[in-house]
Amino acid sequence: MTEFRPGRFEVLPTIVKNLIIINTLVFIAQVTVGSKIPLEPLFALHTWQSVFFKPWQFVTYMFMHGSFTHLFFNMFALWMFGSTLENIWGPKRFITFFIACGLGAALCHMIVLFTENQSLGQLFMDGQLSPYEYYGRLNTPTVGASGAVYGCLVAFGYLFPNSFVYIFPIPFPVKVKWFVIGYIGLEIYSSIQSNPGDDIAHIAHLGGALVGFLLVYFWNKTNRNRFY
Repeated sequence: MTEFRPGRFEVLPTIVKNLIIINTLVFIAQVTVGSKIPLEPLFALHTWQSVFFKPWQFVTYMFMHGSFTHLFFNMFALWMFGSTLENIWGPKRFITFFIACGLGAALCHMIVLFTENQSLGQLFMDGQLSPYEYYGRLNTPTVGASGAVYGCLVAFGYLFPNSFVYIFPIPFPVKVKWFVIGYIGLEIYSSIQSNPGDDIAHIAHLGGALVGFLLVYFWNKTNRNRFY
């Protein structure tokens, strides 16, 4: 394994730090004033068929989270993989990358939701779904930076395939390329399963990962031998 040692490596670079701060402050707002001010109907991502849909939700949804655990693991992964990316790309390219992955994740998720809700509408018209079930599922919000974080994960795996990470509870280090392949494979499997009790937006994760791969592939096209 070749070690990567940039000239000035920041453990917590500017954009990653600010993203963590913003996400944390928004989550605090969600749990403190969210019961009085309708934050999720305004800023969480809703399907095009929902009365709550607003165009700005394509960006704002990625700064909201459903629980502290959701927030913690997303921010930890952002720091773990995003810090190195920002150090080698610089803040402007990294924030462009992060937002692009989040937008790609949202678009993929919205296309899937639109298709699913077309079927739900037919079930509702046939009397197989009650109005409560139909409108409840139609207006379900989507939140989280996971799609953008998956883009960071894939970009890190593309640029540093032979670096090692420790994954609990595996007692030995694993190469990043196998970790990324395994994680993406699990997301594909979970999206195909379509478990009714699964409320994770797997297609959004895969959409963010796809955009992340395409961006880092084309950005690195002129320097294909630079793998760490």
